[in-house]
Amino acid sequence: MKVLVVGSGGREHAITRALGASEVVDEVHAAVSNRNPGIVELTDSVREVDTTSPGDIVEYANEVDVGYAVVGPEAPLEAGVVDALEDAGVYGFGPRADDARIETDKAWARRFMEENGVPGAPRFEVFEEADEAAEYVVEQEGDVAVKPHGLTGGKGVRVTGDQVTKEEAAEYVRDSDWDDWVIEERLVGEEFTLQAFVADGELRPSPAVQDHKRAYEGDQGPNTGGMGSYNDAGRVLPFMTEDDYDAALEIMEQVIEGLDDYRGILYGQFMLTDEGPKVVEFNARFGDPEAMNVLPLLETDFGEVVRGASEGAMPEVDFAENATVCKYAVPDGYPTNPEAGAEIYIDAEGDDGTLVFYASVDARNGKVYTTTSRAVGVVGVGEDISEAERRAEEALGDVGEGLRVRHDIGKTDVVQKRIDHMRELRGE
Repeated sequence: MKVLVVGSGGREHAITRALGASEVVDEVHAAVSNRNPGIVELTDSVREVDTTSPGDIVEYANEVDVGYAVVGPEAPLEAGVVDALEDAGVYGFGPRADDARIETDKAWARRFMEENGVPGAPRFEVFEEADEAAEYVVEQEGDVAVKPHGLTGGKGVRVTGDQVTKEEAAEYVRDSDWDDWVIEERLVGEEFTLQAFVADGELRPSPAVQDHKRAYEGDQGPNTGGMGSYNDAGRVLPFMTEDDYDAALEIMEQVIEGLDDYRGILYGQFMLTDEGPKVVEFNARFGDPEAMNVLPLLETDFGEVVRGASEGAMPEVDFAENATVCKYAVPDGYPTNPEAGAEIYIDAEGDDGTLVFYASVDARNGKVYTTTSRAVGVVGVGEDISEAERRAEEALGDVGEGLRVRHDIGKTDVVQKRIDHMRELRGE
C-alpha cells in the first residue's frame, strides 16, 4: 500500500507519522509547499509543489505510483485535488470539492443545515454586499459573530462583545476584500472540537478536544490558527458530559446523511451552551493542532482505516485512554507582526510521553529556523491532563529566544475555569 500525503504543516506531520507506523503501508510520499523536516524524515520521497494544483498533485501521484492519498489542508480540497486524484484512479481520503463546501463556503454550510434539518445552528443571515452586512451588525440588539463566507485560515471571524465592538466589526466588514458575509448570533459557552473518520455514511469519532485560538494567555489578543489544544483521558472534556458528546455526534451524523458520499474527516467545532452543543462551524479535514492530540492516541492502524474506507468496510476505531496537551511555539510577534529567523532548539522526540510536530519552519544547514507562521507543536501525553501538560512544558523549557508559547494551555486552574463556567451557565 503506497500513500501520498498532501500538505506540509503540523497536522500533516502527524498524519505522516500515523501512516508511517502502519503495518499495511509500504511507502509514504508527500506533496508539500515547504520542506517540513519532520515529514522529510518519515517519507520515501518529498516534492515541493503547489498543493492547490490538481494537475501537479496527480502528476506526482502517478510518478510515485500511489494508490491512496490523504489530503491534509482545506485549500487543496477546495481546489478539487480529491476529484482529480479520483479521475486518475487514486483513492483520496478526503471530500470532493462539492462536499468540502461544508467548510469552504460558510453561507452554503448554514443553508445546508437549514435545508436538511440539521440541529444546532445559531440564527444567521447571509449578505452579498459588505455595506448591508456592516449596517446589520450595528443594528442588532445582541452580540454577533461576523464571518467572511470563505476560507480565512481560522483568522477571519470577529465576535462583538468579546473581541471587538459592533462599530469595529462593521468597520472590519467595510474595509475587507470580502463581499459575502454570514452574520450569526453570538454563542456563549465553551468551545470543543469533535473529529471523525467518515466513509460510506459511517462515522468513527475521536476524543473531544479544546483548541485555543487567541494569541495570548488568558484568551487575550487576536485569533490565530490555533496556539494549542488538549484532550482528557477518555472521549469527553472535563466540562462536558457524555450526553453532550452524544448530542454533538448526532449532529455530525445528520450532516453526513445530507452529504451523499462524504469521505475523509469531518471536524465539528461546537459551542457547549446551556442548551447543549451548538455548531460554530464544520471543517472538512483534521484540525491543526487537534490532529496532534488524537492521532498519537489512535490504536487502530491508520492505513487500515484508509484502505477500509476505499473498500466500503471502514474498521471500528480505537483510541488510547490518555490525555494530551499540545502547545505551539510561534515566532515573536505572531500573528500580527511575526519575526522570522529564530533558531529552534526543541529536541524532545522520543522522550517519554513527548512528541514534536514541525509546522512552518525553514530547515537549512542542519538547523531549523522560524518562518512567520506557527513553528512547532509539542505534545505531552499522560494519564491525565496535568501530567500531559507538565511533559509538554518540560520539553518547551529550552525553546530558545525569538519564540513564544501560550503556557496556560492545559494548566489545572485554566481547565477548572472552563468547568466552573459551564456549571454557572447550567445553573449548577
